[in-house]
Amino acid sequence: MTDIEQFRIDIPQSELDDLTDRLARTRWPSALPGAKWSRGVPVVYLKELAEYWRDGYDWRAYEKRLNDFPQYTTEIDGQLIHFLHVRSPEPDAIPLIMTHSWPNSIAEFLDVLGPLTDPRAHGLDPSCAFHVVAPSLPGFGFSPFPEPADKRPWDIARVARTWAELMSRLGYERYGAHGNDAGALVTPCLAVYAPEHVIGSHITSGLGVPTGDPAEFEGLTERDQAELASLLERFAGGSGYAPYLTNRPQTLSFGFLDSPVAQLAYLVERFKEFDGWPEGAAPAEPIDRDLLLTNATLYWLTGTGGTSLWPYYEGAAAMPIDQTAVPTGVSHGGPSALRTIASRKNDVVRWAEHESPSHMVAMAVPDDVVAELREFFGNLRK
Repeated sequence: MTDIEQFRIDIPQSELDDLTDRLARTRWPSALPGAKWSRGVPVVYLKELAEYWRDGYDWRAYEKRLNDFPQYTTEIDGQLIHFLHVRSPEPDAIPLIMTHSWPNSIAEFLDVLGPLTDPRAHGLDPSCAFHVVAPSLPGFGFSPFPEPADKRPWDIARVARTWAELMSRLGYERYGAHGNDAGALVTPCLAVYAPEHVIGSHITSGLGVPTGDPAEFEGLTERDQAELASLLERFAGGSGYAPYLTNRPQTLSFGFLDSPVAQLAYLVERFKEFDGWPEGAAPAEPIDRDLLLTNATLYWLTGTGGTSLWPYYEGAAAMPIDQTAVPTGVSHGGPSALRTIASRKNDVVRWAEHESPSHMVAMAVPDDVVAELREFFGNLRK
């Protein structure tokens, strides 16, 4: 089963009408007195967003944007894999496989695909361009699990092996790899699995985060240790979603598959929590509202809101693995102390301390991601 089939998104109007109808019939809960984000998604906020999803958001416009990029499907290890494959017009472009986040989709890369693959058309130096392959993770979007699902777990290692097969099937012998969040777990794992093919592993963040071992702080200045303590304090606490998903992902799936608002609330909460929003009023949206709703609509229309939770059950509630098989690049990596810790177990050749208003970096600051990928892989090719 090595055939590669062309794919085009074409959602029946009846499914969009059903979504609109369900949104209109939502049963809204009461709001806690003085409710803030720490108590869950505020009712007023979600009502306004759902109303816009129903009456203002244009799925067809984003369906067209996605269809402007060539898409394909192929079966690997018994799993249908959907992917974008955007070839660059530049003859010496670098093949690059990009793995999206959780809870996200290929919509994460909408604003970076053009500049990466056709820099000349975007006013950038054409000497560094990419042939981009952007798959939908198994169980996400247009890569749905079969029914019944494969009994073997789709853990990160299995995804990495699948990506290696996909790139081989497309004829790429040497290629780069990039990922954010879930993709940042897959990317270094792919490097370890296929170091003879991966020229470099680039992720947005996650390396060097202390695990609690006192030895990790050895050799760090007092300033570095204070920076790390502040960083860890910022992200302490939260909703506790990870332990729950690690143990009970099936329970939430009933609501996700029956109520688009239940799914939207969960997606929005993850985005906000990952971004480290304060207890008080939320700042301006770091991600375009239509882009956020495109992600939610993809989950709803493909019925994969529930199965997208499965990686946590398979051990994805972790940080990227350390590896020295290939060079590593990190954008939005955080304080230099994290680089010090990460460099002990990784061949870190580039570390950028960019800040992003959102954990979904390619959605929030696409220009930063494009610049970092061009810098990292351009230097590896020299």
